[in-house]
Amino acid sequence: MTDQTPPRPKVLGGLTPYLEVDGAIKAAEFYKKAFGAEEVFAYPADEKGRTMHIHLYINGSTLMLGDAYPEHGHPHQAAQGYTLQLHLGKDDIDAWWKRAVVAGCEAVTPLQVMFWGDRWGQVKDPFGVAWAMNAPTQ
Repeated sequence: MTDQTPPRPKVLGGLTPYLEVDGAIKAAEFYKKAFGAEEVFAYPADEKGRTMHIHLYINGSTLMLGDAYPEHGHPHQAAQGYTLQLHLGKDDIDAWWKRAVVAGCEAVTPLQVMFWGDRWGQVKDPFGVAWAMNAPTQ
């Protein structure tokens, strides 16, 4: 008998954000457009169109996401109280910002030089998740 479990992709980084969103498959597709995500693994959708797990690579890190499963004690809750921050190079931040906004992110705080000396800005994606971008100025 052969093992039918696919090989697991490598988890990048030491801390992995795991988002529960309403529409994980749609969110993963959006993150490909907005943030250049690469999907490295996903469980297929169930009969309701939900998936329990998608594994993405974004900017050299892992991001995992899945749908809510209220019947298993995981009801959907709106994203709040956290921000996913992308650390970018000074020559990359404008292109990342433009791609995210063109894809459909809402600009919350425009890119600007902050008191700590870096350029920083924040967007919100259509799933309610806040994303910040930070890059050195020199």
